[in-house]
Amino acid sequence: MLTIAETASPFDTKTILDAADRAGRAIPPLWPLASSVAVNPFLGQTGERLEATAARLRRVAGTRATMPRNWYADRIDAGEIADADLAAALEAAPPAIRPASLAALKQAARIELPEPIALPTLADLAGEASGIDWPGFVAERFGHWAAGYFDQGQALWEMPRANGAYLSWRASAIHDLTPEIAGLKGFAASVAATPETAAEAIATAVEHLGLREDALEAYFHRLLTSLGGWAQAARYRLWQAELAGTSDTSLTELLAIRLVFEVALLRHYRDDIARRWRAVADGFAKPILPTPDDHIDAILQEAAERASQRRLAARFAEAASKHPGVSAPSAGRPALQMAFCIDVRSEVFRRSLESLDPAIQTLGFAGFFGLRVDHHRFASDVVEARLPVLLNAALETRAGAPTAEMENKDHAKRIALRAKRAWGRFKLAAISSFAFVEATGPVYVGKLLRDGLGLKADGRSEDPQPRFDPELDLETKVATAATVLNAMSLTGGFARLVVLAGHGASVVNNPHHSALHCGACGGYSGEVNARLLAGLLNDRAVREELARRGIAIPADTLFLGARHDTTTDGVTLYAEDHVSRDHAKDIDRVKGWLEAAGALARTERSHRLPGADTSEAVMARARDWAQLRPEWGLAGCEAFIAAPRARTSSLDLGGRAFLHDYDWRRDDGFGVLELILTAPVVVASWISLQYYGSTVAPEIFGAGNKLLHNVTGGIGVVEGNGGLLRGGLPWQSVHNGEDFVHEPLRLSVLVEAPREEITAILERHPEVRALFDNKWLHLFALDEAGRLAFRYDGNLGWEDATANKAERKEAA
Repeated sequence: MLTIAETASPFDTKTILDAADRAGRAIPPLWPLASSVAVNPFLGQTGERLEATAARLRRVAGTRATMPRNWYADRIDAGEIADADLAAALEAAPPAIRPASLAALKQAARIELPEPIALPTLADLAGEASGIDWPGFVAERFGHWAAGYFDQGQALWEMPRANGAYLSWRASAIHDLTPEIAGLKGFAASVAATPETAAEAIATAVEHLGLREDALEAYFHRLLTSLGGWAQAARYRLWQAELAGTSDTSLTELLAIRLVFEVALLRHYRDDIARRWRAVADGFAKPILPTPDDHIDAILQEAAERASQRRLAARFAEAASKHPGVSAPSAGRPALQMAFCIDVRSEVFRRSLESLDPAIQTLGFAGFFGLRVDHHRFASDVVEARLPVLLNAALETRAGAPTAEMENKDHAKRIALRAKRAWGRFKLAAISSFAFVEATGPVYVGKLLRDGLGLKADGRSEDPQPRFDPELDLETKVATAATVLNAMSLTGGFARLVVLAGHGASVVNNPHHSALHCGACGGYSGEVNARLLAGLLNDRAVREELARRGIAIPADTLFLGARHDTTTDGVTLYAEDHVSRDHAKDIDRVKGWLEAAGALARTERSHRLPGADTSEAVMARARDWAQLRPEWGLAGCEAFIAAPRARTSSLDLGGRAFLHDYDWRRDDGFGVLELILTAPVVVASWISLQYYGSTVAPEIFGAGNKLLHNVTGGIGVVEGNGGLLRGGLPWQSVHNGEDFVHEPLRLSVLVEAPREEITAILERHPEVRALFDNKWLHLFALDEAGRLAFRYDGNLGWEDATANKAERKEAA
């Protein structure tokens, strides 16, 4: 038996597996393409600050956690980051680790640092010694197997999975001669000799490699990072399992597989790399400590964020001076109330719509509208979890009417859809695919021309009205409706027409299309939840019970679901769900408003989209199958605002703010505030930090170049024809070809509520508090005039946000 250590490992298997578990939880999960949602790539590092994460990622991934120094220097030179911002960030840093002066900090911003280099794996060392690209080889062979193992329906023949990932790979690798051909002699035999469980394989590998206990977690993290999106796909399985109250061992099993390669390479190249490996193994055992440069980078990053916050504060102060206090409700009845998702893309449309008539009122609420549903589309058995990924579903729904009469009416459509899917499988089948192309290929010339010329329809399915299945009892309906209306601060002053708008994106030929849908709906579009809630609120029996609970909805108020298309800024009203002749004129008027607002929003967005200089050009992108940037998604997001709309209605926030309507004066017990801070704010942080990670570290946390993408297993993309799965956002989602369109800033959360209530919630939720204590998010409290009055400075403390530290000391 080969071993670098002179004796067996002095620690037990449980110690090794605990280290493997911690390393696995440092990897972010990757949702499959069908329901991809933004994920915080630093999810496993939220318990530490940015400078510590920078040191960790440098060791295990060879990447930086902030932008290059010249990015900050350019903004300092342009005046975007002012001396006041730099000074404030400098003062906020602990004295022991910060530069001696403002001048020293500015000078440091001009010193470009070398690219970080990860500690090498044994594959790296073997590659250096042999001239063979062993890291690339391992990635290719691992990816070849993983594409089949993790497949979600793209492959026609399933790989055996009953015994788990490790044994599945082991059975395949024993018969794989590719490593032998590449020069790794005896690899198949060494695989056959490995233990039959992943736990034993990991423990045996640790003994072979002579690893010390304090090296295990960092080394395991390094190996899992080298697997790219495949490790993230396994982390997703663990996430889903734990959400359901079970567990999953895929991530640990992938680590075992990767270790088998390491042991084999050490065995083969021991004479060339053993001495170097001892030094590297010792490097993994050293404490991970930030360097002075890590601290400087973190200070520069905070200065950039303080510059953004300074500009926000000035705009809120100006708005407060013009509109002091929260405006009293208008004496007149709103002509329209329309609720949108808090998504930053809604901010542009809300502002455009409100500009058309002062009697139009818009609201912002999480786009799943408080309904945690597992949904079945029409004629589909696929379960779609249309809710935030932090939560479990509470209800089941499906598209289609429940009555026998309507079931018969829908029967022909259901058969047609199933026939279409069967035809699709026939086209791809191994036996029929070549004959199919030979016989019917010319028929598709027209389709290719339509797609290529951008003439294809948006392809959005119009499912029948969704329903609860099984139907809810009255008490559940009423409780659900009351909870949602209270959370929306919509308990009175109802308009004749109230529209609940979920959102989605119409694009073609885009593997990442679900990432443009609603994150609060699990990567699906939000019209299902909106239509379901409209149905609840139109229910006469529900309204009668709500009135007894103090929420009186007028008899002439009609709720309608809608879909806001964020690519075209078109809005579909589902008026046929609740046909009302009495509201025909109201609906016609609203359709006119929505069309006009869409034109205004498209015109504004056209200035940011390359090659889209008109409203019509923006719409055409949704049908263009060659379009790399159909829209910008949530690029540019910088703030989350939970306050009455009166605080922001006069502000042009440029589509960069999540807007959640919230009035603490109506929040008895502050349960809504607690929900906002622990759910929508956390989801928004995932979005913000995914854009941040895909910008500052695209090689690790980004999906690469869209032009090179190939869908693998139906779960993700690879660049080229194989290798590592890529997670995160494509480069084209954060960069326009000349410059970044996303400014990587950690999200600023602005809340209008008493500080003591915010503090109490943070104290009850340590995992949320950690996000603010470690500055993955910034937190501000608005005062009664709507100004950014207080900044959360960690450890449940607050400071005056209107003065710098020197001024506060002087005042004290």
